[in-house]
Amino acid sequence: MRLDQLIKQYIEYRLSLGEKFKTNSSYLRAFCKAIGASVPVDAITEEMVNAFLYKGPKNITSGWFIKHTALLGFYRYALNRNYVDKIPLPTELPKHPQPFIPYIYTNEELKLLFSTALTYQTNRSHIEPYMAQTVLILTYVLGLRLHETINIKLSSIDLNSSVITIQESKFYKSRLVPFNQQVNQFLQKYLEWRKLRKQANDTESYLFLDNKGKHFNIGTMRGAFKLIRKKAGVIRKNSTYQPRIHDLRHTFAVNRLIAWYQENKDVQQLLPILSTYLGHTYLAHTSVYLTMTNELLKSANLKFENYAFKGEQQ
Repeated sequence: MRLDQLIKQYIEYRLSLGEKFKTNSSYLRAFCKAIGASVPVDAITEEMVNAFLYKGPKNITSGWFIKHTALLGFYRYALNRNYVDKIPLPTELPKHPQPFIPYIYTNEELKLLFSTALTYQTNRSHIEPYMAQTVLILTYVLGLRLHETINIKLSSIDLNSSVITIQESKFYKSRLVPFNQQVNQFLQKYLEWRKLRKQANDTESYLFLDNKGKHFNIGTMRGAFKLIRKKAGVIRKNSTYQPRIHDLRHTFAVNRLIAWYQENKDVQQLLPILSTYLGHTYLAHTSVYLTMTNELLKSANLKFENYAFKGEQQ
């Protein structure tokens, strides 16, 4: 069978299982383009696969392993259905790069980012500074993924109950995100600003629209954030990876855990609640935040010391 035919068949199979399968699909299509659509699947050699895997940066990145995983899944599918008699992937894998560490913003840096959002533009853009600021603040205070923030619809907001419904986000899951009175007032203020600008007000309209009344994409907001971060002077020193907009979500999670420790709450008991709030599929995805900052470790150690000291006095 031709490579393009089997890749198409495999992608359709994975989609039929209810998976989004976007990243792996893109890598498999890139593989098909690099090897040749009409090449028979059983004629592809390990050398040809390696040429695809090692194309790009000299240093091995996490992207190499994502490509490898995509190909491994495809070839296991092909092997189980007798399209190939062996998997032409390397048996010896390179060393994994150091894990990426999210950036945790300080309170001062958060204030800088939010205030700079109002003044970062040197030329008029199709995204209003106030809207950019609102996107950033909501992403942080609600612990959202960026695409969740910009995909909020007016129908998803219930100001009376102070809750937003995040519709079919990652892994096709929907969830309710409650917020406090301060956020409620913040949202009301933005909605009033939105009305003054005479933006679409039907229930299926998106909360965030550009100057043409259209729903803008995630890349546009990431580009704006890059300019905001640079102007605010928020940088990670001696690192290729600079702070991202997604790190607002990580910062929210870490700050929530720090607050619980400082309030002497049972963090282990509350961790599943935070996991549900964030929309994580597995608790392990939330547990990683427990070791993310020195301040968090300091809070946990202080709680343990207080507990041990009280035990000695009894």
